[in-house]
Amino acid sequence: MSKQTILIAGTGFAGVWAALSATRAIALAGREDDVEVVVVSPSPTMVIRPRLYEAVLENMNPDVSALLAAVGARYVAGLVEAIGANTQQATILRNDGGRETIAWDRFVLATGSRLSTAPIPGIADHAFDVDQLDSAQRLDAHLGLLAARTDEARGTAVVVGGGFTGLEGAAEMPERLRAILGKDAPIRVVIVDPAEQIAAEMGADAAVVVRGALDELGVEQRPGVRVTAVDAGGVTLSDGSRIDAATVVWSAGMRAHPLAGQVPGEHDATGRVLGDVYLRAPEAPGIFVTGDTVKAATDDIGNFTVMSCQHALSLGRVAGHNAAAELVGLGLHPYSQPKYVTCLDLGAWGALYTEGWDRQVHLTRAEGKKLKQEINGVWIYPPAPEREAVFAVSNPDFVIVP
Repeated sequence: MSKQTILIAGTGFAGVWAALSATRAIALAGREDDVEVVVVSPSPTMVIRPRLYEAVLENMNPDVSALLAAVGARYVAGLVEAIGANTQQATILRNDGGRETIAWDRFVLATGSRLSTAPIPGIADHAFDVDQLDSAQRLDAHLGLLAARTDEARGTAVVVGGGFTGLEGAAEMPERLRAILGKDAPIRVVIVDPAEQIAAEMGADAAVVVRGALDELGVEQRPGVRVTAVDAGGVTLSDGSRIDAATVVWSAGMRAHPLAGQVPGEHDATGRVLGDVYLRAPEAPGIFVTGDTVKAATDDIGNFTVMSCQHALSLGRVAGHNAAAELVGLGLHPYSQPKYVTCLDLGAWGALYTEGWDRQVHLTRAEGKKLKQEINGVWIYPPAPEREAVFAVSNPDFVIVP
């Protein structure tokens, strides 16, 4: 008898934890001989996207091949081109250029999200981003070349977008530039966002802290304007002003991976599938959506998941468990993640830690930085490839919170 297959697309936070949770459920049911987990991604690595704004990019893509092997998941190097929502047969473009079809009994979409860029003249040719490891490396290489320049604009960087990535990137940039150009070199870092105030989405109290931190760091804030053009020498803003800058970093907007568009059913404005309480795609039997590809209720008072590793870690565990549970006869686990926290890195100033959807300020400066370093350096990294230890922390109700 052929094995039943759980096919997982992606090895990000949600994809890896979906694989670990699914293999755990299969083992609990004693069904390892007839249910397999297959994971597909271009490389067996987990890119630590929340850290790509940092200056040091070492160990930002830990290898998870040994981890997947330790729990009995099979890895396929390639891309899922077609999910096969109606046929339950996915088309895989392998890294060697060949194609294969994998029949699945349950499919878990964990391909994450991508930076969304606006149709602004010059952005594709002249702006950088830190969305993926290769793009963060391109920015790093560009910054390294600034020391050889003599123009005034070499010390000016414009960060477009005042969300988490933009704030963290802008706060880190003065220190990065001084390390390259010298501590006495003229440095100008500007953060641009169309909101009436920078960090407005952080909530009133937290936003005041963020803006104060940016002021201390010397980051110039330009709220209420948009970038209308980017060129080799800088940016033009919607108020008609211009900023001459050698470096422009785009950090505005995210969209779910295009594969989410192949899943039948309702999608939100960012392309995420609206999942049910078990993270199933309601109009696509056998398909589970997780991580940045799903919009799901985190509680019963109207809050929903955001595109963050905080939610992806739990979403992956729940989706993987439920995909396996349907095949092996275990109970399904409803997704719930009522505790919401944020820890925003603000460069040399420290970090800001908040709790709750209203972002009540709990830790700042050095205390916040200590927690941020623990989150970024330990908590979000994949575990060691030790089967029993992994299974102990891959149950669907396991949540790491401060």
